[in-house]
Amino acid sequence: MAPGAARRAEVAPARLVGCWLLAALALLAPGSGPALAEPNSSDAWRAPFGGHWNAQFTIASDYSYAGISNTQLQPAFQVGLDYSSPLLLPLGPPLWLYVTGFGSNVQFPGLGPGVEIDVAGGMKINSDDRKLAIDVGYQRYLYPSYPASGGYEYGEVQARIDYDFGPVLVSGRVRWSPDNFAHSGQSWNKRGLVSVPLDFLPLPNDVKLKVYGSLGNFWVEKPQAYGIPNNDYWFWQVGVVTSVWGLDFTFAYTDTNIDFVGCGYTQYCSGRAFLSVTKTF
Repeated sequence: MAPGAARRAEVAPARLVGCWLLAALALLAPGSGPALAEPNSSDAWRAPFGGHWNAQFTIASDYSYAGISNTQLQPAFQVGLDYSSPLLLPLGPPLWLYVTGFGSNVQFPGLGPGVEIDVAGGMKINSDDRKLAIDVGYQRYLYPSYPASGGYEYGEVQARIDYDFGPVLVSGRVRWSPDNFAHSGQSWNKRGLVSVPLDFLPLPNDVKLKVYGSLGNFWVEKPQAYGIPNNDYWFWQVGVVTSVWGLDFTFAYTDTNIDFVGCGYTQYCSGRAFLSVTKTF
């Protein structure tokens, strides 16, 4: 999930089936996925050791990471699998461990189509009133389709804090890597997000609607190795999520402050709209 203007792009029609076989096998083991249900929630099913599973399947018109397309503006097919342990503090606030997996088709300039597999683990704790959530973990990005000599695989430590004020949910996230994609050195990925549910609208009972906006900054020690013109850049996104028929439909706009030349004479960093449909089990 680390983009790079002059390095990566996505969609692998010819090799997509082979890539997804690899991803599916990897996701049978613990993996990475951001949307983790609380262990006792109703949208999870039972797993070993008293835990619960969640799975997500997504079709998107683009796979964007920090505002840069990882699919050369082409569609992405993604799957995630999450395992949450039982609550670890029976008399305290909700606290549990998790392992997650994520797979997506990718294609980077000069490398051809491939697959990305992310595996992660961490700890999450909520306040008793479920308004505050703290998530600390580690995530590893794997690219089995590409030669290991390129140094494309890397890891990140992540800390995230969410607070639900009722009409507004505010989230802050920081990721740090000691050596990012293609041995580009240390990196910091900082992002803030605000989400507003539109519960006041006269919608049918089975329809939920929310809008969101985010602003982030990505800094990397060796920008030339990463594929961007400077050490850091800004990225932002605004969108609306509609939940209906058991699906989440997202329509959003994302952009960066990297210009056409700085993006390797491509539109992969430019402003664009995208659509996605997600089914969670």
